[in-house]
Amino acid sequence: MSVHDVAPATADETARWCADADALGIPVSLLVIPGPWRGMSLTEHGDYAQVLRERAAHGDELVLHGWCHQAGPEGTAVRRAVGRAVARGAAEFAALDEEQAARRLDDAKAVLDRLGLSTTGFTPPGWLASPAAQRALAGAGFRYTTDHLGVKDLRSGRSRRGFALSHRPGGTGERLGSAILRAGASWAARRRRGLVRVALHPDDLHRPALRDDTLRAIEGALRAGARATTYGAVVDAAAS
Repeated sequence: MSVHDVAPATADETARWCADADALGIPVSLLVIPGPWRGMSLTEHGDYAQVLRERAAHGDELVLHGWCHQAGPEGTAVRRAVGRAVARGAAEFAALDEEQAARRLDDAKAVLDRLGLSTTGFTPPGWLASPAAQRALAGAGFRYTTDHLGVKDLRSGRSRRGFALSHRPGGTGERLGSAILRAGASWAARRRRGLVRVALHPDDLHRPALRDDTLRAIEGALRAGARATTYGAVVDAAAS
């Protein structure tokens, strides 16, 4: 279970998802945006870092989720179009070259270090990262990254397959996405050796039915034998 877009601007939504996870007795991977996003930034609201430190001490995992979660003008028209279609303009790392990606990673890590937060994982916004950005991740010392299809150990190059199940609030795809999430979580759990990934976003909570569907999907996966864990623990287990 991962909570995306964790930042001061979404503190209330993150707290709600974390409370749901606590009620289920499961840890979460918290995907943190340290830069300016939705009019706020972690630097300007350093008190929120204490919340994140407490969650990490509770057993959750912090994962870097880009710098500002906003795609820029970089890259080809095709890459930008794919990013808009898949990630609604959030595919910040989808078209960056290695130097551009490294600069944003350095800025993000500097903020986390200054606030006493640490992470070895990276999930790009929209799960989209260019090959050059992935090279920059390895160079910056990150242990793993994720995409739509699984979790990749950047040291060994090995991947653990598991499709990221998430909602798409609003529009005609909302109901279909919700059905896929429920069915996909149950199916993956029943495979026993499959990786069940449920990705939660703050905007999901603006549609109450989506929260209910999510909790039913997670509960169903647990009943089918899934064991709750974090991305970092998945990578560690695969490497051992």
